Amino acid sequence: MNGTKKTKLAVFDIDGTIFRKNLAFELINELAWMGIFDKSVRNKLVRHYSDWLDHKGTYEEYRKALVKLYAENIKGCTKDDVEKACQVVIPFYKHRTYVFTSRLIEKFRQENYKIIAVSGSPSEIVEEYNKYLKLDAVFGSIYEMDGRGVYTGGAVFEPTIDKSQVVRQYLAENNLTLDDSYGVGDTESDARVLEIVKNPIAFNPNENLRKIAEEKDWRIVVEKKDVIYEIDHNKLTDYL
Repeated sequence: MNGTKKTKLAVFDIDGTIFRKNLAFELINELAWMGIFDKSVRNKLVRHYSDWLDHKGTYEEYRKALVKLYAENIKGCTKDDVEKACQVVIPFYKHRTYVFTSRLIEKFRQENYKIIAVSGSPSEIVEEYNKYLKLDAVFGSIYEMDGRGVYTGGAVFEPTIDKSQVVRQYLAENNLTLDDSYGVGDTESDARVLEIVKNPIAFNPNENLRKIAEEKDWRIVVEKKDVIYEIDHNKLTDYL
């Protein structure tokens, strides 16, 4: 098979990159409204979100707080519970996407790329979202279930620990190449993917990814309202 032409790859993060909000946030919120999670969980969720908005913590701290909140409360729930919540969330929010990444996805489809997404959000909502996105593959966090199909609260697969490992495995299993590959992400959890692709893009990056992107001379793209900006590294300024 050495003469077979390999298909090129494009890798996306989802939350804050394709989706304009956070899938885990919306799932936790819906599980609380449905009574699957205790109603008090929603108050904790809103507090974490407010702390980030009020500059009392970083986006990465907010993301990790969501992961912890989900793991603490998923224990004792069933997969059916979670899937029902996902089926409520996605139809309501599916169109809340960024223009830049939506256009990139369509461009890559036309150019016969394999397009995948690697997310820290639970795999159930990531897979439900992909019924709309229709990417070639998506990977989310997987939580352990016992023999009765009930979640234990433990995680058995967390892509954000090293997203590049997920990408490398997908490459090997699907006979793909990193030639002309693209990667798009918004936080430092995406940095290892951006390091291995040929065309890394830091999209609406948080402070940590912005610094990494500057050091490594990656493209920085920002979408604000209905305008997309390409940032010139030489003109960036740290405001104190």
